[in-house]
Amino acid sequence: MDSIARQNFDVVVVGAGPAGMAAAARAGESGASVGLVDDNFNPGGQIWRAGIEGSNPQATEWIKRLQVAQVVKLCDVRIFHQPEAGVLLGEAKNEICELRYDKLILATGARERFLPFPGWTLPNVMGAGGLQAMVKSGLNIHGKRVIVAGTGPLLLAVAAYLRKHGAKIATLCEQTSWSSLARFGLGLTAYPSKMAEGLRLKKELADVPFASSSWPVAAHGKDVLEEVTISRGGKVETVACDYLACGFHLVPNTELAALVNCRIENDYVRVDDFQQTTVPEVFCAGEPTGIGGVELALIEGQIAGLAAGRRPAQARELFPMRRKLKKFAAALEDAFQLRSELRDLPSADTVVCRCEDVTYSRLRSYPDWRTAKLQTRCGMGSCQGRVCGPATRFLFKWKPDSVRPPIFPVRVEGLAMAVSPAEPKPQEIKGGYQ
Repeated sequence: MDSIARQNFDVVVVGAGPAGMAAAARAGESGASVGLVDDNFNPGGQIWRAGIEGSNPQATEWIKRLQVAQVVKLCDVRIFHQPEAGVLLGEAKNEICELRYDKLILATGARERFLPFPGWTLPNVMGAGGLQAMVKSGLNIHGKRVIVAGTGPLLLAVAAYLRKHGAKIATLCEQTSWSSLARFGLGLTAYPSKMAEGLRLKKELADVPFASSSWPVAAHGKDVLEEVTISRGGKVETVACDYLACGFHLVPNTELAALVNCRIENDYVRVDDFQQTTVPEVFCAGEPTGIGGVELALIEGQIAGLAAGRRPAQARELFPMRRKLKKFAAALEDAFQLRSELRDLPSADTVVCRCEDVTYSRLRSYPDWRTAKLQTRCGMGSCQGRVCGPATRFLFKWKPDSVRPPIFPVRVEGLAMAVSPAEPKPQEIKGGYQ
């Protein structure tokens, strides 16, 4: 790492999932110079990870619009700091990127929420979306026995995807009750496309054992996962398996929003009708403003991009669709609320902070996140609290109270260059020369 690449844009969009792609395309179509930044090698985010070229029509449409709008794609760049207003620093493979902007759109997506239980650190116990991503990246799961557990419609989509790739779904455990599922299902009549998707998944999984009010109690195995103990309607049973794909809904990635001083309320970034945050000229779209799925993310991204591109009239045309999709998001959150019994899953010696090996028994005596962090280093490891933070928020009702740079681990030489940058020589960089 021996250089700093400096670029200037009218609009910088951080996050190249559906919301970010839509925001960047609409801002570019409005005449703005746009840089689209993502830490993955290609745009698409988790949802379009393997379908960005050709196989997913929706993804293909947006990638074409990015090209037509001449959006500069800055992939494999991880934003870690804002040294001053209007400037972001990102780490690439061999350089630090300094991105200057007039307007910023945050589309940083969400991650899975993990809840600790005995054995959850065993190899082959992983997030539902994480296992799906590994299969998309080439993991051979043919013939493997998989338990899919947690909550939300994502479980059905993951189970169907894994089965399509040869996995044997041993059981599908949903922690919410049948009554909640029934209410949610009835509400889908107002959303024909979502109803059709639900019916399709139900048909694909027709012979897969499904249990409501069910969740993993413990995972067992000597060196790798061998079986999982499940609570099913109050009764406990043990099921042999090769993988446990487990996810308890999604957690918005709001660290960068907090770093640039956007107001966070009830875990989400506060925005106005045009997706503008409490910081002038900083917008936010997609899951950081509320978990709502691809359709809502695309609409919010377009509104943010049009607003940043000074096209408020066009943005307003999308308000009715956003309003409708937000009602669906509210119904989703209500139907799949985590039940209180899940707080009783960890045993005294269950590791909660995996980076620093901090157990449940060490944490439960502390009154808040800050005290626990100071006394145990919980949240101070390489994930920077992204796993244990949401877990302790649920288990103990703690709330992380600060975000400090770097928000991702950075190589020391890169951090040193960011603090005391040398004057760069003219160099070729993505998007042109300087």
